[in-house]
Amino acid sequence: MKIGITGGIGSGKSYVCRLLERRGIEVYDCDAAAKRLIRSSSRLRRQLHELIGSLEKADISRFLLASEDNQRAVNAIVHPAVFDDFEQSGMQWMESAILYESGADKLVDRVVVVTAPEEVRIERIMKRDGITREKALQWIARQWPQELVRERADVEIVNDGKAELAPQIDELLKALSK
Repeated sequence: MKIGITGGIGSGKSYVCRLLERRGIEVYDCDAAAKRLIRSSSRLRRQLHELIGSLEKADISRFLLASEDNQRAVNAIVHPAVFDDFEQSGMQWMESAILYESGADKLVDRVVVVTAPEEVRIERIMKRDGITREKALQWIARQWPQELVRERADVEIVNDGKAELAPQIDELLKALSK
């Protein structure tokens, strides 16, 4: 069974994945894979360079935030390469912030969503990335609303900084083993 873990930026899905990895569960990180593939694939680099011009992180971020069309164009180049890489990895768990938006949900049998209140997410993003509240809100707005993802997911893990994560992960693993 293949499991997708998703959640909006700042929800703490990567932290939950690290907790799973401490339990011996290897999780494929789509963001890290995309960065690795962009660095290592001359074809991807060429396609992105033709689209964006510069491959500097700040330039790519500006391009992505400029419009939804820009975001779609980058995704049309990067997502197929990441999906192929996941399929070839042999891993059963996948972490993707944009699981549904990217179509990666079609690669998994079950979806786990990690949620957190918007204010908690904003604070986490600002602290982690050293950006303004406005920029954090822009990134949040580029993803599906948390409520919509929650409705479509099979399991929710609440990572609001108050709820204990270990019991939720125990329940998740127990439910998946059935």
